[in-house]
Amino acid sequence: MKKVLFILGPTAVGKTKTSVSLARKFGGEVISADSVQIFKGFNIGSAKVTKEEMCEVKHHLIDICEPNENFTAYEMTEAIRKKIDEISPYALPIVVGGTALYVKSLLLGYNFGGVGVDEDYRKKLEEILKVDGIEKLAEMLKDVSPSAYEKIDKKNPHRLIRALEIARFSGEKKEGKCEYDALIFALNLERQKLYERINRRVDIMLENGLVEEARALLKAGVSENAQAMHAIGYKEVVQYLKGEISFERMKELIKQHSRNYAKRQLTFLRGMENVNFVDIEEKDYQKKMENMIERWKNG
Repeated sequence: MKKVLFILGPTAVGKTKTSVSLARKFGGEVISADSVQIFKGFNIGSAKVTKEEMCEVKHHLIDICEPNENFTAYEMTEAIRKKIDEISPYALPIVVGGTALYVKSLLLGYNFGGVGVDEDYRKKLEEILKVDGIEKLAEMLKDVSPSAYEKIDKKNPHRLIRALEIARFSGEKKEGKCEYDALIFALNLERQKLYERINRRVDIMLENGLVEEARALLKAGVSENAQAMHAIGYKEVVQYLKGEISFERMKELIKQHSRNYAKRQLTFLRGMENVNFVDIEEKDYQKKMENMIERWKNG
């Protein structure tokens, strides 16, 4: 089985810095499992890896999609699998990210029924969304897949559309077997300190030009309904630019939604098996990770 290292954890915990350091030490290459960093131009709000970090260590699946594209969980999972296959003969694949669905798909062997994108059906669903609203899509999903309806974010049109595609063409997504010898780390931090880091990161993003970045994307023709524009940070900025909320309200919503997201990420990670939680404030935490990796690599 291919050995794959996973560096997981909530937003703002420091996954990028740790993964770059470990990749340098163990001859690894980083595969991003982030649902926003795949899009070109969405840099500040996604905390995209810097050019300097990319020069230090090779990174994959960053800036692979145009801003207005859709990229499904099935497509992303398949892209990660392909990169693991490409890298594993000569380097250690290191999957880094906080997007739970991608990680779960890899570790639990989800195949989503092998469903790609049916453009005609998707256009039909997008027209229903435009005319009848998101509630109609939710009702449709409830009829064809009650279990998916119970679990899904009913305010996210892209996830509803994707769930309807899966339900129509292959039924429920199926769980298989994990095909990797995986070592899984989840970086963690005491909750209040993590929330303080998240709040500080949002302040820095705004200082670095998050509003200007979103405005430029919209001016360049990126739709406010684009998949990437629904990401935390961008959707709130769009509300602000449309005059629906104040700057201060926008800032507080980004912080609140980011904290809520981090909480969901940690809940997901605690429900997984074989996860090694690492407190990043513990003395020599990275050295302990390195020792575990050495033992794992040596069988």
